[in-house]
Amino acid sequence: MNELLHVSSSPHVRSKVNTSNIMLMVVIALMPATIFGIINFGPKALLLVLISVATCVLSEGVYEHFMHKPVTVRDYSAVITGLLLALNLPVGVPWWMPIIGGVFAIIIVKQLFGGLGQNFMNPALAGRCFLLISFTGLMTDFSVEKGAWGLVDTVSGATPLAAVKAGESVDVMRMFLGNTQGTIGETSVIAILIGAIFLLAVKVIDLRIPLTYIVTFLVFIILFGGHGFDLEFIGAHLCGGGLMLGAWFMATDYVTTPITKKGQIVYGIILGILTGLFRIFGGSAEGVSYAIIFSNLLIPIIERFTRPTAFGKGGKK
Repeated sequence: MNELLHVSSSPHVRSKVNTSNIMLMVVIALMPATIFGIINFGPKALLLVLISVATCVLSEGVYEHFMHKPVTVRDYSAVITGLLLALNLPVGVPWWMPIIGGVFAIIIVKQLFGGLGQNFMNPALAGRCFLLISFTGLMTDFSVEKGAWGLVDTVSGATPLAAVKAGESVDVMRMFLGNTQGTIGETSVIAILIGAIFLLAVKVIDLRIPLTYIVTFLVFIILFGGHGFDLEFIGAHLCGGGLMLGAWFMATDYVTTPITKKGQIVYGIILGILTGLFRIFGGSAEGVSYAIIFSNLLIPIIERFTRPTAFGKGGKK
């Protein structure tokens, strides 16, 4: 009986899973999309990925060293930020852009607010939006160099999602497989889903946020997209742009999502509505990045109104 009685400080329920384990699982899950992006767009994509990851890791290490804080580069969170930032870049951007985006993401968005667990929005998406606002022309040019040895068979700068918004027909199967224009990591839905299934299998994420997000967006475009239940239109929006990458890998970020189950449902609904608004009624064909960023800012309000009712005095009777 005495063996069951242990006096210790909280938490009393402990797990062998730590931050490094979780982050490493996410890195592994991103590998199918990363590898496909490199194959699809050529060696320039590999260069951008390496520069982005190295910049984020170095920025975090150098900042924490000079601020006399514990160096946390071994938790892989900076690696994920650099990887996600690179996967959200067109392959045609110059080499210095992931450096600017990486420094902004790590120093401004993450470290100045206290580091991992304190950032108020997803650092990688914040870096992408910063670059999009600062260098709009470069960030919206999806043309592919003729010398690339990837799968993309055209040098056009128009993405399938932009073609859909312009009323043109697209090949949804090619969008699903990924040999189309877009950012390095967003084109192949099947590669993203392989990574998502892995995260679900190892229980790093669950279906609540991504499924609510995607279903809400689907309902929105059916009701307000102007095409009704047009399977080509629906398929193009589901497979095009950053919806899948955002839903499975960025909307599920532990730091910038609600901790309550009801809050996660509300969060997913808001994501779907905002993405639909930006895509259908906005000037751009895309909208996932801004939808996630704006929804991140609403997390304190969401958690305030979805907090479970307490039992006991002053609580639920």
